[in-house]
Amino acid sequence: MQTPKPEHVSILAALDQETAEATPKGFSFAGLHSGVKNRNKDLMLSYSEHPAIAAGVFTTNVVKAPPVVLSQEFVAKSNAIRAIVCNSGNANACTGEPGMKDAKAMAEITAKALKILPEEVVVSSTGVIGRLLPMEPIKNGILQASQELSPIGFQNAAAAIMTTDTFTKTLFIEIELVSGKKVKLCGMAKGSGMIHPNMATMLAFLSTDATFEKSVLQQALSESNQCSFNCISVDGDTSTNDMVVVLANGAAQAELIEPGSENYDRFQVALQYLMTVLGKLIVLDGEGATKFIELNIEGAETDEDARLAGKTVATSSLFKTALFGEDANWGRIIAALGRSGAVFNPADVEVSFNGLPILQKNYDIVIKEEEAKRVLKERLVEVHIKLGEGSGSAKVWTCDLTDGYIHINADYRT
Repeated sequence: MQTPKPEHVSILAALDQETAEATPKGFSFAGLHSGVKNRNKDLMLSYSEHPAIAAGVFTTNVVKAPPVVLSQEFVAKSNAIRAIVCNSGNANACTGEPGMKDAKAMAEITAKALKILPEEVVVSSTGVIGRLLPMEPIKNGILQASQELSPIGFQNAAAAIMTTDTFTKTLFIEIELVSGKKVKLCGMAKGSGMIHPNMATMLAFLSTDATFEKSVLQQALSESNQCSFNCISVDGDTSTNDMVVVLANGAAQAELIEPGSENYDRFQVALQYLMTVLGKLIVLDGEGATKFIELNIEGAETDEDARLAGKTVATSSLFKTALFGEDANWGRIIAALGRSGAVFNPADVEVSFNGLPILQKNYDIVIKEEEAKRVLKERLVEVHIKLGEGSGSAKVWTCDLTDGYIHINADYRT
């Protein structure tokens, strides 16, 4: 399921690759084991030498962890964000006033180590809910990370934000502007469970040396998020800690990216491309998943209807377990479509799997069970759904629901 790369975008490094030349100017990173987890890296720090404009999208869950509440406030109010600190292994969620005190302490410790202000620090946590942070290991970890910051510390940082992930999710790209000047953009993401398209669906931290005004960067992020991270689902659960934050420090000294300009279009398309790639990697790493599923919805009344239809199918446990069992049960799909809220005539629906027709108009069942079984053995499954209503379309990405998912989450705290 390749993501089409825009012509004006070059890939500098992906997945476990990195070079100093690929990193946006003025940014450095570190990731290490502090002791929040029994083993593996668990503390990430990123830093911009220059004051950066920040934009963010945050979980819509009513139950928001203290670091989310604090970071939302800082991103909204501050015109200069310099650092992001994140621990994994402990979500600092549902921890009340002590949890907020600890989130603020993470900002203060980071600020002191980097000689910046606490409100210039985005704070994030991910992991088990309902436990107070072990602040002594975190403090020591932040101090150590501040000494290890490097333009080639990105992969260590990306590893430090993982929980049940099995691999890091990273991408470095370069964007050519109209003037011929180039700006860099990189991103790391984590997530493989509690993933659902209701903003933001996981953690992602993005950095660019492009020049922006705050409101314009927020617009670009929100638009890009709608068709990338908000179109993935693993299990239908929206976490308490989700956030996507992008920092733009202007260190490339390229022209200001203005709303409505060709440069804005170029950057926004590139940003959406990067976020889509990271989102797909999250789905590919879905807890216990054996299949990556791309849902292509066509013929909806509007694009929004297409997204509604796609997201409802993507979160249907019956559909996802049928795909795990390699059962081309189109009834699961049409039943989910019917409760999605999208406008369509059920008799007009057509369904195919990896190009193999399953259902045609007027409930014409053309499924060939043996062929369908063969197609559904593939690791990548493309499901085409035509609603026959209009020109609206959308892509949504999900995975199958397996017994592996149950085992991972049944034992998550033990």
